[in-house]
Amino acid sequence: MYKIAVLVVPMIIAIVFHEVAHGYVARMLGDRTAADQGRLTLNPIRHIDPVGTLLVPMALAFAGTPIFGWAKPVPVVTERLRRPRYDMALVALAGPATNLFMAAITAVALRWWADPYGDLPAGGLAGFAADNLISFLQINAFLAVFNMLPVPPFDGGHVVEAFLPRPLAAEYEKLRPYAFPVMLVLLVVLPSIAPGADIVARVIGPLADGLVRGLLAPIG
Repeated sequence: MYKIAVLVVPMIIAIVFHEVAHGYVARMLGDRTAADQGRLTLNPIRHIDPVGTLLVPMALAFAGTPIFGWAKPVPVVTERLRRPRYDMALVALAGPATNLFMAAITAVALRWWADPYGDLPAGGLAGFAADNLISFLQINAFLAVFNMLPVPPFDGGHVVEAFLPRPLAAEYEKLRPYAFPVMLVLLVVLPSIAPGADIVARVIGPLADGLVRGLLAPIG
């Protein structure tokens, strides 16, 4: 229960900021759909998906596997953007970029709070706060990398689509209705059939861990 307490709240905050960033950039680039639907708010109730934001992260926490999740996607109408193909890529990049920024800020806070030997408080309220900050750093780093997978429904898929030749982009876009099955195959089916194909454990996890170590590395 303690593990869930220091994972779920940081996860919700990270995911909410990720989604709101998509909406703000979309509004800047011409699409006010998210704003008109009241989704440009940090109120988590407007963004929580009971399965993706709560049940999946808690189940992964109990299983001891890397934690990830998702919120209700912020609506974006690509046709309302001024340059639909390329602006959609910028909208997509806004989410991972926000997670990366929050990871960097959290790493600065942790380094500032640590004693001269690099140790953080343990136990009590201070230890609980330190564990939350560590979780927030790890979750944001993981989401920044995880969401850049170059396939739908991930943000990286929109970036790939923007730079493909138009005929190929049109074919690539046809994968979008199958986004959930694609995600299920990549994250659940393939790892269970062939552990060597577990992209979370073998690719995303190590990249996110490397990012965390880099952000926490001493300066100079």
